[in-house]
Amino acid sequence: MGTRRILAAVIATAALAGLGLTGAATATAQGAPSYVTPSECRQGGGTPAINEAGNYCKGGMHDGQRVD
Repeated sequence: MGTRRILAAVIATAALAGLGLTGAATATAQGAPSYVTPSECRQGGGTPAINEAGNYCKGGMHDGQRVD
């Protein structure tokens, strides 16, 4: 009976550790600055609006990201 409890605790700990690593990776990705090059903007289907305020990519998969 004690072995089952230990095994259950190990499995629960591993599952929670996996969730923690996933959350940390997501937080890191969201905290990174969101810059793309003009060519990356075009390749993603957007149009770099370099002459407009903010220099953003319009449309495509990089929509709203700053163009640098």
